[in-house]
Amino acid sequence: MTRIQQVHWELEMDYIGHPYYVSGNAILHAIGHQLTHDDAKRLNASHGMFVPGQFGTYPEEHAQDGILPYMGATLPDVEAYDDLFLFRNPHHHWLLDSRARDALNTHDPRPQSGEMALAHETIMGRPEEAYAQTETTSWFIHAYLHADDPDTLPLGEDVLDGIQFGGRRNYGYGSVRLKDTQVVDLEALDYSRLRGADTYLLELVSPYVVDSEYPGADGDTVPWWWSVDHDDGLRRRAEKIVEQGEVYDLVTVDHGQVVGYASDSPIETAKNAIRRVGTHSKYGFGELRVKPIETEEPEMNGSELAGYRKESDTSA
Repeated sequence: MTRIQQVHWELEMDYIGHPYYVSGNAILHAIGHQLTHDDAKRLNASHGMFVPGQFGTYPEEHAQDGILPYMGATLPDVEAYDDLFLFRNPHHHWLLDSRARDALNTHDPRPQSGEMALAHETIMGRPEEAYAQTETTSWFIHAYLHADDPDTLPLGEDVLDGIQFGGRRNYGYGSVRLKDTQVVDLEALDYSRLRGADTYLLELVSPYVVDSEYPGADGDTVPWWWSVDHDDGLRRRAEKIVEQGEVYDLVTVDHGQVVGYASDSPIETAKNAIRRVGTHSKYGFGELRVKPIETEEPEMNGSELAGYRKESDTSA
């Protein structure tokens, strides 16, 4: 049995930090202070994705269907592989088109003590004839954990609740409360949608590290099972990790890009990529989603394929 523990936190105070996500490195540091040294060492964390607590409808590929009030505020059941990624794309395709989805999916930035912070809630005005004159959207952080020793999970509410992320934590910024958590057995999920497709694509859910200043870190190249003619067309992003007060620079292949899949084991790749691949996968880097394409896609070179986006958007 291979388990992950999904965690859904609600922001209670503005967050000062990475504008796209809370890094897995930050999540591990916040949780690790409450664990034994051995348990903290075994733990691995995904990046935490920002999720608006809004109404939504399940995407076509999801095991469930229908509209759910405040879908972004809780963790729906996970039955199939695609269900894992409901909140993992910052575009949040599940948001209702009938509402102001672009505005509701945009953090309200505001200066806080000389720093730019992401607001923990978004307040929008409504028409004069509306029952309420404002609409408030709370913001949540979705992440998941796995451990080298499966007995480490699940972590209890006392460990996951009342922690903080980001900068200026001494002043209360980045504080969250635990809203929901659940354990998912990856071996028990339905992977049938990945079987028998003509072509597969790989979506980079989080950046993939190709170079790291961290001592002893392996230097990775673009994996052989990515179908790209060359990697010059892949968009790069500079990232950092912090360990024991030291800052280490990373070079990554940026998240949100889509590349081809050149291997013949999509289900095995999917299971591995949930727990992430490559250097610093422990800290949230290298999360990939396998997407089946049943109809033939137009032929693209490496640069074009890297820029191709199917249900992908890096806007936050």
